[in-house]
Amino acid sequence: MSLDTLLCVCFGVLTAVVNAIALATQHIASSRVPSAGRGWRFVLDLLRQPLWLLGWLALLGSLVFQSLALHFGPVGIVQPLLISELIVALVIRRLWLRQQLRTVTIASAILTTGFLILFVTFASPSSGQSTTSGSKWSLTIATCSLVVLILVLGARGGSVRRKAGVLGMATAITWALEAVLIKVFTDNITSFGYLGTLAHWPIYAFVGCGVAGLFCEQAALHVGPLSVSQPFIVIVDPLVSVILGVVLFAERWQGGAIHLVAGAILLGAISVGAWVLIKTGPESMAGGHQPV
Repeated sequence: MSLDTLLCVCFGVLTAVVNAIALATQHIASSRVPSAGRGWRFVLDLLRQPLWLLGWLALLGSLVFQSLALHFGPVGIVQPLLISELIVALVIRRLWLRQQLRTVTIASAILTTGFLILFVTFASPSSGQSTTSGSKWSLTIATCSLVVLILVLGARGGSVRRKAGVLGMATAITWALEAVLIKVFTDNITSFGYLGTLAHWPIYAFVGCGVAGLFCEQAALHVGPLSVSQPFIVIVDPLVSVILGVVLFAERWQGGAIHLVAGAILLGAISVGAWVLIKTGPESMAGGHQPV
């Protein structure tokens, strides 16, 4: 494993760790706010919660770590690594919140970790090229935007579970697009400096994509249960990211057909493991015993 790949993996795992911390702290802080709070009163109550502010610091840290990970390595490695956020969240729930975990949940966490390690060491894609044509960028952004728009419009009807699933998928596609934009944005910082990036389009596309992603995520979490939206967000994101890495940066599996098949199988196994983790883990941050 090269130094760049090692740094990519380390920063990718750190991204997952601080993402899990952000989710736990902000969820707990929100649950402590009186239910009567609405609008600005609710926001002010949140600002008085140290855990909520810590969660925002963690989110800022995750953006920095993800940017560094994508700078040192391919999208096809970084984004699947973010699934380990689910495993870190289980550790937080067990050690901090003292929640009892089901045997199937622990087993799926161990297997998912093993599949992630195998993917990185055996079947992860190469770094590919650092630049791509403007026409590929235009087509990719336009296609992703159109798909997200169709999904958002499609979420206007149907059951709350359907709405949550559709908006979760829209969120995943938006986050995948933002990941490739982060990669080119950080490369621009290296080439042109912080002020020089203002003269190039990726920073503005990155900001716009980030706002759209937050909107889709919050809408998905608001309209339906987390158990529906989270699987789509966590699983679809890395799968779309791998495709975008191939299209935009020519990331390829080295070693021929064997590595390609192994990579596809391991990605599928990671996705199934993440699904089981979500479905069998504790439904809330409250304490309590989960049946074995």
